Amino acid sequence: MLSGRHILLGVTGGIAAYKAAYLVRAFQKKGALVRVIMTSSASRFIGEETFSALTGHEVGIHTFVQDDSLHYSSADAESAHSIASEQFYNPWTRHIQWGEWADLFVIAPCTANTIAKITHGNSDNLLTAAVLASRAPILICPTMDGEMMNAPATTHNLELLKSRGFHLLEPEEGYLASGLMGKGRLPEPDDIVAHVEELLVAEAGPLYGKKVVVTAGPTREHIDPVRFISNPSSGKMGLAMVKAAQRLGGQVHLVHGPISLTIPEGIQSYAVLSAQEMFEQVKALYPADIFIKAAAVSDFKPATIQKHKIKKRQSESQIFLAPTPDILKWIGDHKDPHTISIGFAMETTDLLEQAKAKRTKKKADWIIANYIGSGQQGFESHYNKVILVGDGIEESFEGPKDDLAMSLLRSIFLR
Repeated sequence: MLSGRHILLGVTGGIAAYKAAYLVRAFQKKGALVRVIMTSSASRFIGEETFSALTGHEVGIHTFVQDDSLHYSSADAESAHSIASEQFYNPWTRHIQWGEWADLFVIAPCTANTIAKITHGNSDNLLTAAVLASRAPILICPTMDGEMMNAPATTHNLELLKSRGFHLLEPEEGYLASGLMGKGRLPEPDDIVAHVEELLVAEAGPLYGKKVVVTAGPTREHIDPVRFISNPSSGKMGLAMVKAAQRLGGQVHLVHGPISLTIPEGIQSYAVLSAQEMFEQVKALYPADIFIKAAAVSDFKPATIQKHKIKKRQSESQIFLAPTPDILKWIGDHKDPHTISIGFAMETTDLLEQAKAKRTKKKADWIIANYIGSGQQGFESHYNKVILVGDGIEESFEGPKDDLAMSLLRSIFLR
């Protein structure tokens, strides 16, 4: 349930803050991606470097960035992680960006002070600002001394938060930091993780339980044993669609050509080489609830593949081409009424007109159209600009491919 999910962990200033390090590891063991926001008080109990080392990400503490080292260059971001998934390019709006990034926001431990701030809409630090900005479900784990937990103000605040849709995990009883016995201990990390899994089932995305087949990357059509026809596709857009579909609850199967990207955990993947192999694998995965054909499939292949390397000649040579299987059209011709097919169209001219024509010809439900770009857009780029074409719908989107993929799928499935 947690594989590929985005968990934003808020840590506040209580003695139990040290347990949050174990909680990060527990989430990661389940395949979740974790980022951490701390209050300044929390950093008195555990260092931000601990969380940075565990997560591999910047740790958010200050709303207003004073350290110029947080201003990552695009080259730095690309060398560490793609800028599409690491939204550090504008640290001044991290409370917005990280709130959007999260599938679930967990605050553990959450002190009485932070509970009071959240209840009354205060946003005087990065954590409470992110709470206001986040559209993800929020789980609060109250942790404090027993008398503070039972205080009328705390009880009232927790009841208000519950009535507003916040999720609360009751603290445990036991020996507290004060030396007294009472209710206020942070539950063990495994217990918090189990509760989060139950929560995510209840908050299941629109693709929960649906079989999603995604194609990605280029294909190679060999001319001889050492030469082939292909294209510069990196598979980044296809992998972005895979991650977005997984985050929305889909059971994702990835059919990919030659790519060098890391495939997320929890994804069934099938490596292929040619258009024919990709076609056969897609047919083997039929039926499915959703087909997303993001692969840059070669439209033509050599009519004949030479068994040996073709030697260079002084005279001109000719290669006769034959069409490759049309995977998207086959899906359109064979899909059940409940099946959704989503194709991509990459064009150099008349983008919208050609996308509409392709949608009709291939019997696709949706076409995502983009120009062949250079540098900042299209092939091999982390960034893209597209038009989503549906039945009477034309919507433009642009941005890092991971964000773009999520926006596209939300637009399609959350109308």
